[in-house]
Amino acid sequence: MSSDGISDTPTNLVAPKTDATLTIRVIKSFEYRTEKSLVLHHVNLETTTVGQLKGTVRQAIQTQPGWKPYRNITLDTIKLYTKAHGAKTTNLIINLDHDEWIFEDESKALADMGLENESEVSFFNRQSYEEFKEHPDIKWES
Repeated sequence: MSSDGISDTPTNLVAPKTDATLTIRVIKSFEYRTEKSLVLHHVNLETTTVGQLKGTVRQAIQTQPGWKPYRNITLDTIKLYTKAHGAKTTNLIINLDHDEWIFEDESKALADMGLENESEVSFFNRQSYEEFKEHPDIKWES
């Protein structure tokens, strides 16, 4: 602890892996940079699997107000965007490098995938992502 009474411990290490906060960046359109963030509190990273996280987010989209424009999207892929205190990509919608950060195994626990408190992940349609990687054109600037 510093002399002013403020903890020097990084926020990603303050909360245990059994009580983490995650930000899910639900991406509707890569080309138009359309995304909305869903913050999930009290997530147990040691027991929650990738598949369970997808189900939780899909349920929130279907039941919570403000998500109607996202209800017709096929969301099938989760990819790490950033960890707390980590470097962020220059692309505002998704990091196009590091395809190894895509969570392929739905049965793996989130902690096993490297998630920590205050991590951010992107949830999107894989086919749209692959098409955007081939032609990363931003249409809203045109």
